[in-house]
Amino acid sequence: MKQIEHKVVALFLGLALSTGSTASAYDQEALNTLKKSVSEWNSMRMAKPGETFDLEEAELEGVNLTGADLSKTVLINAELSGATLDLADLKGANLMMALIKKANLKKSNLSGACLVKANLNGSFMKGAMFTGANLQDANLRWIVAENVDFSRANLANTTLFEANFTGANLSGANLKGALFVQQANLNGATLSNNTILPSGEKATSQWSALHNAQFVREAESAPITYEIPLPVESSVHENSTGTPNGISTGKTLREKKKQSKVSGKSNFENRALNNADMAGADLHNANFHRADMKSVRMQGANLQGANLDRAFLKGADLSKSNLSNAVLYRATLTNANLSGANLEGASLFEADLDGANLEGANMKGANIMDANFTNATLSSQTTLPSGQQATSSWATLRGARFLKITQE
Repeated sequence: MKQIEHKVVALFLGLALSTGSTASAYDQEALNTLKKSVSEWNSMRMAKPGETFDLEEAELEGVNLTGADLSKTVLINAELSGATLDLADLKGANLMMALIKKANLKKSNLSGACLVKANLNGSFMKGAMFTGANLQDANLRWIVAENVDFSRANLANTTLFEANFTGANLSGANLKGALFVQQANLNGATLSNNTILPSGEKATSQWSALHNAQFVREAESAPITYEIPLPVESSVHENSTGTPNGISTGKTLREKKKQSKVSGKSNFENRALNNADMAGADLHNANFHRADMKSVRMQGANLQGANLDRAFLKGADLSKSNLSNAVLYRATLTNANLSGANLEGASLFEADLDGANLEGANMKGANIMDANFTNATLSSQTTLPSGQQATSSWATLRGARFLKITQE
């Protein structure tokens, strides 16, 4: 075991040397200007027309950005929860996987923006424009989207639980695969014959009337192809597929990370550990805060009490690992293998478990508030937070799949 532990530390140190441990994941000078003064930021944008600004992973939680010109800005994985973005110009911005919870977006313009897998839970966006925006797989729970223009927007596979679309324009919008549309408020919303319903069928006057929405007929149009904006030039070569329909994740676009040291407990904060082999390693209480861990191999590893807060673990193999009491707050675990894993007492608050394998996993006492289990696989041997075994009804309620395993 000690040899494995030393191997992991050596791997970490090698990565620190190869990636440049003092690099940041965004343009710090530009971020400082934005935080200091929106007027100075807008003046800088005017002085540099056409320049793309890189604010990937920038921390902007609660910042007042009213009227900011953020058009075509790279804001992949940015933290914008609670921020004020009223009247902001976000046309063509790349907000892939950004956290925009409970933000104010009143009358903001996000036309053509990329918001794939963005979390807009509880945001207030009355009168905003999302014309032609790509919101595929976005979390739109409890949003206030009154009179918002979603015409020709991609809302495929979005979560719409108690979303308020009163008076919204959904003509030509793509809602294929959207979840909880029955719980959304569509009073007075406008749909058209070019609107695609969650079923994949085109909207009709009957469906619209059933949901208290208006129906208009317009000229037939071909389906829109939604392009994913490229990141800044230095990151293009890192672009990879992975999310549905070949969409890049954003987190794997570069390996520029903040400085971090190994001391006492293993510290991998902000590290790029994609495809690393840590199978069977003893990493209890290790710090993986915001680490890039795509396709990492950690089967059978001891991660008891580890900090995996907002770690990117897409496609990771965590089968039979010990994650008891681990912090997985907002962790990305899409398509991860957690079969037989011990998640007892773990914090999975707002974790993304889309497509994850949870067969036989133990989640007794785990915090799963606002966790996403869409397309995750559970079995009759999966233990729920209540301590009871998983059931098909529990899985169905959360959009997950259920396998009934009979013991011979």
